[in-house]
Amino acid sequence: MLKTRVITAVVMLAVLLPVTLFAPLTAFGALIGVVLVFAAWEWARLLKLGATGSIVYAIVAAAALAATAPLGVGASSSRPLFMAAGVFWLLVGPFSLRRKPELAGGVWRAFLLAAGLVVFAACWHALVAARAEGVPFVLSLLLVVWLADIGAYFAGKAFGKRKLAITISPGKSWEGAIGGWFAVMVVAGVAMAAHWSEPTLFSAFATRYGMPGAWAALTLLVAYSVIGDLFESLLKRQAGVKDSSGLLPGHGGVLDRVDALLPVLPLAMLLLG
Repeated sequence: MLKTRVITAVVMLAVLLPVTLFAPLTAFGALIGVVLVFAAWEWARLLKLGATGSIVYAIVAAAALAATAPLGVGASSSRPLFMAAGVFWLLVGPFSLRRKPELAGGVWRAFLLAAGLVVFAACWHALVAARAEGVPFVLSLLLVVWLADIGAYFAGKAFGKRKLAITISPGKSWEGAIGGWFAVMVVAGVAMAAHWSEPTLFSAFATRYGMPGAWAALTLLVAYSVIGDLFESLLKRQAGVKDSSGLLPGHGGVLDRVDALLPVLPLAMLLLG
């Protein structure tokens, strides 16, 4: 299992890293579009749309990405999408985790299917807009989610006692979430003090809001990285599956890898728009 996980991770890095670092923006956008279409297919599967329905939904998601592409790559031109996705995550995300509405309800499932098209389109525009700001900027944005996840894992292993959402994801703890937040704050603080490869997300927040505002904005993003993770865990639990798919051997599905990014990316760009 570990060998499979490592091989898959190496292959993913071999594809994603060169494209992120060196490819033209159009190639980067095309690759991210393909990734998100697979994530949309998994979203439909978790919402029990069936094999054929999930494929149709993925095609519709691809069409939605293509249809919104003329908005351009700027944060301001894509702001309506970011606002729509932001409303979904700020309101519907916490509501879902608290109330846990069942997917058996046709209206709720239909709403999530429709909202998913906006969520994936906003995620695509946010990543492309971030990449347009420069490689250090997009990497710093991704780093927020990666650090929150890694910090939560190790802090949870070492100190985790109080369960964060035991009925949704029993392995997550408040101590882990705080550890992830602390990891982000430390790295962001060092990066801002050293003026590392600016502009980054950290320096952009500091310039726009000052240091206290930058800490607050990063705290919001860390919180919603946790909410994005828990939201997908809720969908998987209701669908009765462990992973969103088996597309990435040893890692589960694409949605398992991008769940925390879905709320963080549009919220980050909205805060800077």
